[in-house]
Amino acid sequence: MVVGTGRDLSLQQHLWHNPCLYSGTTTFVNQILKAMNSKTFILAGVLLLAMSQFVIAQDQIHKRNNEIINCKIKELGSESVKYLLPDYPDDVSFSIDNDKILKIVFENGKEHFFQKEMFNPENYVDDRKNAIKLDFISPLTGNTTFAYERSIKPGQSFEVTLGIIGMGFDPNDENARGAFTKFGYKFIKTPDFYFNKMRYAHILKGSYIKPEISFGYYSHTDYYKDSWEGSNNEREPVVSGSLHLVLGKQWVYSNVFLVDFSVGVGYGFDNIDGGYHYGYATSDGSFPISGSANLKVGYLF
Repeated sequence: MVVGTGRDLSLQQHLWHNPCLYSGTTTFVNQILKAMNSKTFILAGVLLLAMSQFVIAQDQIHKRNNEIINCKIKELGSESVKYLLPDYPDDVSFSIDNDKILKIVFENGKEHFFQKEMFNPENYVDDRKNAIKLDFISPLTGNTTFAYERSIKPGQSFEVTLGIIGMGFDPNDENARGAFTKFGYKFIKTPDFYFNKMRYAHILKGSYIKPEISFGYYSHTDYYKDSWEGSNNEREPVVSGSLHLVLGKQWVYSNVFLVDFSVGVGYGFDNIDGGYHYGYATSDGSFPISGSANLKVGYLF
């Protein structure tokens, strides 16, 4: 048992014999303790909130491989981005190539997207994106073929072709009249590997693959039938079509002139059991293969 001093005993006796004073003292002490606890909780809450804001309020680098880097952006360069990591001193910075970044989300919520230099439209603002072409050999085969190509975006373009059958030399004197049309979509080949700042030499230049669909209608004099039946005036209507996978390469010179060479192979049909249909050729119905070849020259605008 602990025995207090005389002063302590007198204070205890005084409080014991004065319950009102004892009660008031207890209440005052409890209020002080509550106030201290409240301030402690508030301070702790403020610290936690500040820490959470420090963790949340940071920039994010979203890489093309779906990896996310939580950091503080220091510099946006033309070839790379420099950033700081929270676990390292501020004088230690890291960098990452722009081509590896999909986007950056800043702490204020704003987003900045990145494009590979090869597919960035801003790199091709001076390139002419439209071309009118002539199939250079077509007049020798009894037709004149024109094409229009337009770039959709770097690496892709569409092409529409119109062939006027009968506008050209007619060595077999078939007197053919009609037309055919083709619709194709080009995918220009990308390099097997990339360097920084690599881009197409021209937005319409390069090797390509082109799915292409064709339809044609014309009539011509059927000399075999005429000689068999003794008639020289009977004409035969021909309906044809094809679905080709075209491989080609296009050269562009001085952003003005181009040369386009291509060959295509695929499926074809017609109503005369195969033949040359001016824009393409088909085999007989037993094996519906079809082919084409073109040499075009063109003007860019």
